[in-house]
Amino acid sequence: MTDVRRITSGGPGEEAFACSRAVELPNGLVLVSGCTSMIDGAFADGGPYDQTVNSFNVALGALKELGLGAEHVVRTRMYITHARDIEEVGRAHKELFDAVRPAASLVVVAGLADPRLVVEVEVEAYRPAGESGGPQS
Repeated sequence: MTDVRRITSGGPGEEAFACSRAVELPNGLVLVSGCTSMIDGAFADGGPYDQTVNSFNVALGALKELGLGAEHVVRTRMYITHARDIEEVGRAHKELFDAVRPAASLVVVAGLADPRLVVEVEVEAYRPAGESGGPQS
């Protein structure tokens, strides 16, 4: 599939697990892998709100490499380790996507890859037909 675009962040997990940070399909759908508050291989301190903002900023950074922004986001998924964090995670989501209103899921899970992480997010975006392909076109 040569017309599929793949973005890598250089993170160790991408090489170890053979995955990409983001994949853009020819139909304009863009899938961003799970993003956490691990930035440049280091844990970014903070509670659920801060981790949510950091995680979505990692995802939005991948979209930016494809010439897309938050306004292109059509779906988000948030995985959290404690139900008590729903309000903080929701507040961060609202601040980032209030004008966009993507479809969203929030799921409580048993744990994430690193016990310091309490939030992981995924993003799906859509590039309308005819819209420029961004910096990597």
